[in-house]
Amino acid sequence: MNYPQVPLILLAAGESRRMGTPKQLLSYKGNSLIRHAVTEAVKSNCDRIIVVLGANCDRISGEISDLPICVTYNTQWQQGMSTSIATGIKALLQMKVNSEAIIIALADQPFINAQVYNRLIERYCQNQLKAVASNYSDTLGVPALFDRTLIPELLKMKQKGGAKQILNQYSDRAFNLDLPEAAVDIDTPADYQKLLKI
Repeated sequence: MNYPQVPLILLAAGESRRMGTPKQLLSYKGNSLIRHAVTEAVKSNCDRIIVVLGANCDRISGEISDLPICVTYNTQWQQGMSTSIATGIKALLQMKVNSEAIIIALADQPFINAQVYNRLIERYCQNQLKAVASNYSDTLGVPALFDRTLIPELLKMKQKGGAKQILNQYSDRAFNLDLPEAAVDIDTPADYQKLLKI
């Protein structure tokens, strides 16, 4: 398959308040969570990777500085995920990349791998959809793919919940990915201990 240009924006700007320590730096499979997430993104068919950092950016950036990615900083990370999405998109627009779509993903979903990103792109190519969401725990969420025509709406988002409203409006449940592994995210020490036992 000839893959279209689909960059991936990986969100990793939060302060990990409930964890009590930067979760991006927690050890997982011999790497930090952030390095694991970025490595999987790099292995995918996404044509470039933009990582959005915010809190603790100086400590976290060193974990991924040798990887073929673009790192950008969200100075408004305290205001929620929508500001990180906007920061990533603005960095992408400055690159003047002729993208057909973008994928938005989180750095704290350790079971999301390159194959998941490739499946999102394939689903988009096969069905010419405006959006492809991950379906898990009776909700629609990320990782998710958005057609470039939705970029203005992503930039206008104000709600803290990120892009769920756009996914509900534009994705087709018949074509979304059933992705139970996306339900595993690492927010608390209990989440992390559970991950280590899997």
